[in-house]
Amino acid sequence: MDALMAALVAAALAQVGDRTAWLAAILSDRYRKPGLVIAMAALALFAASGLAAALGAVIGPKLAPNAQQLMLALALLLQGGGSFFPARAPERLDRWKIGAIATTALGLFILAFGDGVQFIVLTLAARTPVPALAAIGATIGSLVVIVPAALMGEAAWLRLPLKPLRIAIGTVFLIFGIVLALGALRLV
Repeated sequence: MDALMAALVAAALAQVGDRTAWLAAILSDRYRKPGLVIAMAALALFAASGLAAALGAVIGPKLAPNAQQLMLALALLLQGGGSFFPARAPERLDRWKIGAIATTALGLFILAFGDGVQFIVLTLAARTPVPALAAIGATIGSLVVIVPAALMGEAAWLRLPLKPLRIAIGTVFLIFGIVLALGALRLV
């Protein structure tokens, strides 16, 4: 259960102001089907998180506990550091002519798979006997942010104070990453 809750919280925080939620808002406006966008987002996020968790399950047993903790610290530090840079607008996928379902599922999968959340999922999955819980937690946590973004639409989503939220969340990730790194190196 630790991996489920840790992934849920980390993913929910990481998605605030991130490009995946922004793309969901864009696609929801374009297709006027927020339910479809939410369903395809759930599928895409679970697929991306599932791949990350599977890789974590393979890597985890090969690492010592301190190495696992250091890898998680690195994931949190990278996610935190990235939060201080403004999120670039995602590709709007205007030229994709493969239909609403395929465009939404594939576009969100590609964006989610390259996201820092997947590195966090991988590291959490490497530390747990049930790696699937990390994938499930990350999917639910990401949807906590993506569902409102899809329901609000792009204009309303961008009116939110995303920049200060990203900075505050980035600071939290950095603090936890530093504490974990110092613990893994046995400096605290």
